[in-house]
Amino acid sequence: MNVLVTGGRGQLGQAIVRRGAAAGHVVTALGHHELDICDEGAVAARCNDHAPDVVINAAAYTAVDKAEANRVGAFAVNADGAAIVARTCAARAIRVLHVSTDYVFDGTLDRPYQEDDVPQPISVYGESKLAGERHVQAAGGIVVRTSWLFGRGGPSFVHTILRLAAERPLLRVVADQRGCPTWADDLADALLVLATRPDLEPCYHFCGAEAVTWHAFASAIVAEARLHRGLACERIEAITTAEYPTPARRPMSSVLDTARIRGLGIEPPRWHTGLAAVVAQQLAEP
Repeated sequence: MNVLVTGGRGQLGQAIVRRGAAAGHVVTALGHHELDICDEGAVAARCNDHAPDVVINAAAYTAVDKAEANRVGAFAVNADGAAIVARTCAARAIRVLHVSTDYVFDGTLDRPYQEDDVPQPISVYGESKLAGERHVQAAGGIVVRTSWLFGRGGPSFVHTILRLAAERPLLRVVADQRGCPTWADDLADALLVLATRPDLEPCYHFCGAEAVTWHAFASAIVAEARLHRGLACERIEAITTAEYPTPARRPMSSVLDTARIRGLGIEPPRWHTGLAAVVAQQLAEP
């Protein structure tokens, strides 16, 4: 399979390259400087040049807090850019898999979110990603929502906690927001399998098995890091969202239901294996 990846220099794009090569696919990953998805002519030219079987759109404006003050920038990439990719591929009969986010939901549901639940984003980032989803689906593309992504190279919550734990004796981490961490390599594998399947639904959820709070995830990161080296961190204090105000609101519980993708035989693994791999790789770097 010939795969073209936008946002190819990010942690997910790099994972798709690694996992795609391991599965025997030909993967071309293009970063922002190689392909601006907001440039319709450039997107068309790349599709013509590479003639991919599938395009995985991993390009995104992911600065959740900065998006609150840069609505235009967030929508340019997450909505308009996604629309350009989807329309360009539809005109060439190229399948599109578009990566989206749990942040399209408001986090008030008392069960995991299913694909057909009505999105209610509470941040500019979430609004822009939802707009992108709608453009992609209108053009016949497939949306894959994920959550709390981490992988090699970062940036991610894992990398932030590793850095802070090396510097500070006390970390204060929010303990009343819940979600599912997702290893980029696991998501890459799922996307590559989806790309080969006929007759897909318009939307799928994929995230790591086992929901946790940010505080519990931070505790797991620090515990894993201690297997490799000593840390300055002595204690991780649980705090509330109210005690850690941010420009953008986050959903309090954005756990995603993965029954639909599991019905295809794609089983989301627990995130612990990925965490061990990423921590070991990060701490091995000079």
